[in-house]
Amino acid sequence: MRKFGLALMLLAVISIKVGCVVPIYSSTKDLRAKQLIFVSEGYRHIPQIWERIWGLDMPDVATPYRTHGGVI
Repeated sequence: MRKFGLALMLLAVISIKVGCVVPIYSSTKDLRAKQLIFVSEGYRHIPQIWERIWGLDMPDVATPYRTHGGVI
């Protein structure tokens, strides 16, 4: 019975140190950062603000060909 209690206590200490058996977040840095941003409730809107600051949400106004610019 003493060995069982010791084994149970050892298992409890190891499980506290290990953490979760199944990882919650991705192992790639970029994807994990995006997941952490979306998980945090207050900072979920940061990617949209970043796209708005850099103008990434706007349509591209540059034309692939040269235009005259005047009335023909």
